[in-house]
Amino acid sequence: MTEERPGAAEVVDSVISALADPTRRRLLDLLAAQGQATATMLAQQLPVSRQAVVKHLAVLDAARLVTASRAGREVRYAVRPDALDTTARWMASLAAEWDRRLARIKRMAEAAEQGTEPLPPD
Repeated sequence: MTEERPGAAEVVDSVISALADPTRRRLLDLLAAQGQATATMLAQQLPVSRQAVVKHLAVLDAARLVTASRAGREVRYAVRPDALDTTARWMASLAAEWDRRLARIKRMAEAAEQGTEPLPPD
């Protein structure tokens, strides 16, 4: 994977791994909608226990997708967009590369169909 910052591959790997679980994706959706919330508040909106929510939040935190801040006795969680941005950039570059490859295949197929030499790559 080509990326402008060192460690980007590890960030993308951890984000994709963390987002593989639907409960964690739902937690991110809830946090994005609410701004910030405690594990207790989030558990009230999901069919899992508070302890399960805390474990999922720990995975999201390790993947740098959420941040935790203490407010008195409460720990409030919020979405951290940097890791998502890095992953989105990687996915966009991957999609662009596949678009280039498919366009080249199309040009080659069209040239073969017409019996001409394919145009050089872009």
